[in-house]
Amino acid sequence: MTLIVIFFPFVSFFLRGRILTGILCLVLQITLIGWIPAAIWGVISLQNARANKRNKELIKAIKSKT
Repeated sequence: MTLIVIFFPFVSFFLRGRILTGILCLVLQITLIGWIPAAIWGVISLQNARANKRNKELIKAIKSKT
């Protein structure tokens, strides 16, 4: 998934269900100068999504123990 994010950042947003964000990222990526910020934005967004998923799982595990 990380390679997809680096080469096609807008696709990663579409795959995660963020259509409007993906369109905005595509517009940014169309420009040659904007491709690098779009790739960085995609990688950071993917890492944040993974961290949020991990945190939700940890909270669920803690709640089930009590």
